[in-house]
Amino acid sequence: MKNKNIILGIETSCDDTAAAVLKDGCKVLSNIVATQAELHADFGGIVPEVASRRHIELINLVIAQALKRANLDFKDLQAVGVTCGPGLIGSLLIGLASAKSISYSLNIPLIGVNHVISHIYANFIENPDIKRPFISLVASGGHTSIYILKENDEFEILGSTLDDAAGEVLDKIARFLKLGYPGGPAIEEISIKGNANTYKLPRPMLEKGLDFSFSGLKTAVIYMVRKDKSLLSKEKLPDLAASFQKAIIDVLVKKTLRAALRYEVLTIVLAGGVSSNSYLRSEMKKIAKFRGINVIYPSKEYCTDNAAMVACLAFNKLKKGQISKLDIDAYSQIYM
Repeated sequence: MKNKNIILGIETSCDDTAAAVLKDGCKVLSNIVATQAELHADFGGIVPEVASRRHIELINLVIAQALKRANLDFKDLQAVGVTCGPGLIGSLLIGLASAKSISYSLNIPLIGVNHVISHIYANFIENPDIKRPFISLVASGGHTSIYILKENDEFEILGSTLDDAAGEVLDKIARFLKLGYPGGPAIEEISIKGNANTYKLPRPMLEKGLDFSFSGLKTAVIYMVRKDKSLLSKEKLPDLAASFQKAIIDVLVKKTLRAALRYEVLTIVLAGGVSSNSYLRSEMKKIAKFRGINVIYPSKEYCTDNAAMVACLAFNKLKKGQISKLDIDAYSQIYM
């Protein structure tokens, strides 16, 4: 007889091949992530075709390892959750095909989940009793959005990026400054040595609404460096990186707090790869504290793409009877 609380999660929306096994929606029995960061480093970003081919090589191995680490077999699973989108179509299809095969062969429910919402649900792994409603900032390489999770568990998107996502801009500027890939951690590391108030950089749309725009900031940094190559020197580069990082985080913090105040919400939840940034965490907590607003974020292993967050969301959807059909398809763009 299957354990009624065991969910397998599969995540292949971008370049990480991930599988995880959760019990009761929050107890992580295993969480395996095979990263392709080194594979794509020479390109300075993700190459979709390369990512897809690597997923094919890794997916079965990663799933097998997740089950082995959990000391379970396929027969122990109650359901399988999988990311359907948004993401790279080729990558998504690999995970989706695997999940469909498992669902069909074992005759267990298939639960397709939204990648962005699963990032938010990563917070429930370690904090299962977060009170609704709350505001969530999702900031990653592909997405920068503000959501509200209402008391009835419905999500509403309040703002999103009009051009580049925060993580995307961090990657692009890190590549331009020859700091390495992925860009967020590289810029955070060098920024520790710099003075974030050295260079005055724009904060696009800082005083306007809840949408984001970071392309102007990216362009400003590029023009500054092209005008003054000495900014790439060992002495000045940490200051430039720190000033750039601060400009992004100032916008993220102010707009998220604006949303919380506008909707009179007392909890802010951070999610996505950029939410692992220590400066973002400290600034958000410091500023929100003055307004009596609590800030929650996951452990860093649950900020970047992983399958534990997929299984967590899938468990919650299963409880509501939200089961997908076997003909469910992948999608590249956000929809709710």
